[in-house]
Amino acid sequence: MKLLRIDASSRIESSDSRKMANQFQEQWQKNTPESSIIIRDIINNPIPHIHQKTIEGFYTSKELFNDELNNATRLSDELITELKDTDLLLISTPMYNFSIPSALKAWIDHIVRINSTFGINKESQFYGMVENVKAYIITSAGAVYNSKEMKALDFVQPYLQTVLGLIGITDITFLSLEGTTMDPEIFENTKQVVSGIINKL
Repeated sequence: MKLLRIDASSRIESSDSRKMANQFQEQWQKNTPESSIIIRDIINNPIPHIHQKTIEGFYTSKELFNDELNNATRLSDELITELKDTDLLLISTPMYNFSIPSALKAWIDHIVRINSTFGINKESQFYGMVENVKAYIITSAGAVYNSKEMKALDFVQPYLQTVLGLIGITDITFLSLEGTTMDPEIFENTKQVVSGIINKL
């Protein structure tokens, strides 16, 4: 079994999502001691945003590649291979301004790639090409988004569910920490719930 962990919080020591991801990883290692784990801390080791040549490479047939396009898509190739080779994807991310951090978006832009992780059939419908990968996503948010009005402001979960679903990852479990800066009681409650789920893995 292989676990791929992506950490996207700009906070290092005081990140609630990272702390829960640590607990998840420890439980995973306890349950599957022979498993292998790849950790991508995309804050300490940032992934660059895609640029023009990267996009050109995405839409160019391999037989037409030159050295420039090979270099421009090398990181994308590496990240996609890493993702397809895993059994479980663990993402820990905060909510920044109602959405995901730009660091996580940069990773997504490299792994969501036509004819590599998703395709389009003759009926112009999308289909995913990443198979047999289950995802756990640990999110943290300063406010509480369980009311109808506040839920409409949460673009983290619906976006990640949609974009991962596009590439074929549909078995997704969200573990949400809420009220981290506004409601200590709710935060402690959600933290206990998430911790309980992790401990039962």
